[in-house]
Amino acid sequence: MIRAIIVDDEAKSRTTLSALLTRHCTNVTVVQMADSVETALIAIEKNKPDVVFLDIEMPFASGFTLLEKIKNPDFGIIFCTAYDAYAIKAIKFSALDYLLKPVDVDELIAAVNKIEEKQKSTKRQTPDFELLLSNLKQKNNAGKIAVPTFDGLQMISVAEIIKCTASESYTQISLQNGTKIMVSRILKEYDDLLSEMNFFRVHNSCLINLAHVSKYVKGDGGYVVMTDGESVEVSRRKKAELLERLALVQ
Repeated sequence: MIRAIIVDDEAKSRTTLSALLTRHCTNVTVVQMADSVETALIAIEKNKPDVVFLDIEMPFASGFTLLEKIKNPDFGIIFCTAYDAYAIKAIKFSALDYLLKPVDVDELIAAVNKIEEKQKSTKRQTPDFELLLSNLKQKNNAGKIAVPTFDGLQMISVAEIIKCTASESYTQISLQNGTKIMVSRILKEYDDLLSEMNFFRVHNSCLINLAHVSKYVKGDGGYVVMTDGESVEVSRRKKAELLERLALVQ
């Protein structure tokens, strides 16, 4: 059985989620519910859960505060949120799961199944709580993101990124100063995180910063020359959208 704790300041949300778990996820036992970060810390220490369903928005301290207080949690976390698109992107980028309120039954079942699979699997992507907290803090800090490197985390200014290139299950980030950083995240995750920051996926293996495009050269799909002098091919099906996006770049 999966031992679960529900953390939410709204009593109705707690009881609704508990009822959904009882009805649709028979492999889950709700061992305790908490209405704040402080009561959650006590409940976690007492019950040693396998998973915590954690509300993001609470009046006195957000769900993310719980992560700051618990170093290297040994349980899964499923975030619950009603909004905040940036937080959702940061959660996904950090290999964590979330549920949108009101909670959909199918999504709840899928999230619980993921927790169960992670418990059984010896090969899984480790949720990166430190990375999540770093990127959330960088939200309003001069357009920076935190990226996981082999020796820790590196803060990068989004404006300095020229392109991100897929390399199997890794992504190579090319910076304006010539530095290339290899990070243990697939390209799609950077596409999700940066797509609203003037980045464009020119083909399956490359995401470019439109602000660093020097010129576009015509062809079947054509190619772009970046500010570092490197050329990047453009897939034929992406050509029209790219030209439209480039026309909007100031």
